Amino acid sequence: MPRPTQRFRGPCCAALLALAAACPSVAFAGTPQATDASRRLERYELDPVHTRVMFAISHAGYSQAIGTVSGSTGSLEFDPDDLAGARLQASVPLTRLELGDAKWNRAALARNLLDGEEHPLATFLSDRVEPVDERHATVFGTLTLHGVSRPVALDVVVNKIRRYPLPPFRRTAGFSATTTISRKDFGITAWPTVIGDSVELRIEAEATRAHADASRADDPVAPAGEPALAEPDTTLPASVTPGAPQPPTPAPERLEPQEDQP
Repeated sequence: MPRPTQRFRGPCCAALLALAAACPSVAFAGTPQATDASRRLERYELDPVHTRVMFAISHAGYSQAIGTVSGSTGSLEFDPDDLAGARLQASVPLTRLELGDAKWNRAALARNLLDGEEHPLATFLSDRVEPVDERHATVFGTLTLHGVSRPVALDVVVNKIRRYPLPPFRRTAGFSATTTISRKDFGITAWPTVIGDSVELRIEAEATRAHADASRADDPVAPAGEPALAEPDTTLPASVTPGAPQPPTPAPERLEPQEDQP
């Protein structure tokens, strides 16, 4: 029987956690634990172009404001015979938060909310994976956000692990994850009558095999008869490329909370 969704406290920027449950073609459930001598680690790298976090939070009870964070980076190592030992390190660039309006983007990154100038990144380090069935698992780890570290958990679905059908045909793992968290435990408490506390997260993530044998002969490239497709240029701008010089970030606009008017 699947585990119920767990509720943890933290704001809307916990991207990438889904990858902690990564595995190849084997199923989650019933996987035997590997010995030290038989461990066979595989390494994947998070694809920042095809990984995104969607968050929804109450806007004064009128609607659920929806935004996204893109450009996440990280690495994943796991033994296909010991999925519980999967380990993920991930970074989420909060300055790439997008609410659909430049003014609201600046407000979310202001010092009394996410404080993007002092804390531009959220990081995650996985602890363990608890399988539910062949495609589902609960992933536990530690999220550091706004200078505070808290435990978090996600309900994860493995969508597909297979060779990508376009050049360079790298083996790719795709995941979806959901959870509900709260911003208060991370010290983000401004505007309590306007901004809700509970935050719904939906994470869509892809990771590619980092080794030279990223593709496997037993993975078909595409169904027979499908035309060859050109791979789009997915080169990241310097602002999200790891190790590239970063442009100066303008100081976020500071909005002070005000009391409700009658």
